[in-house]
Amino acid sequence: MATEGSTLSVIGAIIANLLIAILKFIAATFTGSSAMLSEGIHSIIDTTNGLLLLLGIKRSKKGANKIHPFGQGKEVYFWSFVVAILIFALGGGLAIYEGVKHLNHPKVLDNSNIIWNYAVIIGAIIFEGASLLYAMKQFRKKYPTGFTSALEESKDAASMAIIIEETAAMIGLLIALVGVTLTHFTHNPIYDAISSIAIGVLLIAVAGFLAKETQDLLIGESISNKDLKMIKEILSSYDELEFFGNIKSMHLGPEEVLLALEVNFKDNITLHQLEETIADIKNKIRKIDSKFKYIYIESNSISKSDFN
Repeated sequence: MATEGSTLSVIGAIIANLLIAILKFIAATFTGSSAMLSEGIHSIIDTTNGLLLLLGIKRSKKGANKIHPFGQGKEVYFWSFVVAILIFALGGGLAIYEGVKHLNHPKVLDNSNIIWNYAVIIGAIIFEGASLLYAMKQFRKKYPTGFTSALEESKDAASMAIIIEETAAMIGLLIALVGVTLTHFTHNPIYDAISSIAIGVLLIAVAGFLAKETQDLLIGESISNKDLKMIKEILSSYDELEFFGNIKSMHLGPEEVLLALEVNFKDNITLHQLEETIADIKNKIRKIDSKFKYIYIESNSISKSDFN
């Protein structure tokens, strides 16, 4: 299931993006800047995405039932994928459309109100920066090691989506700042239009990355190499095992894993010892990491050639 930290990060991002969107649209209205309009659209889409992620987190917490015997943890992955589609279609598409429209039909910006653009961009950078830092802080609580490697191995799609979105928002604001500044000092609206197109391209790239990550999780992604190493070390510590075969796993949600083990016990152990060993393996794995909710161990069903 999604963690409490994920929920707090999403709520923080929703509040920040909604406030920023209002400011950006006000600035776009006063100055006629296509870059600011694109950024306003970007923030509205980010706000909508946050609400969808909250919906996914809530639905992912539903327990198992007859139709979904392993629970509904993958709901958060589905809604994260929907978020990626919205970023691509609405965020990237509309930003590029606005940029191309202003490129073909340049509109001179109202420099008498240009202070609105600078004030909003600087304010937005502060809000977005605070939201990003908070999301990263919540993420680091769960992954205290290297941030980059943790982001790659994380199966928490909601936290990942927020961090990626907020990072893209910061980059988009810097692009908008460059476009507005160049337009202001050169009196050439082409820079404003180009910055809008650049923001659109950025959003499409972000959407592609997020879609690929959530696609893997939706299809069924295995545990990290760190977790795999831990499982192998536990199995190797049992003298009762002659050898073990493939370790198969799949994330059913950020905090739920299905684990299937193939092991071969030595011929001289009793049925009671076999049952005790299987129970002990499960307990030891869950004691180290509670996300291994479903563990299935199949014994004496493999040959030595399957040894992993």
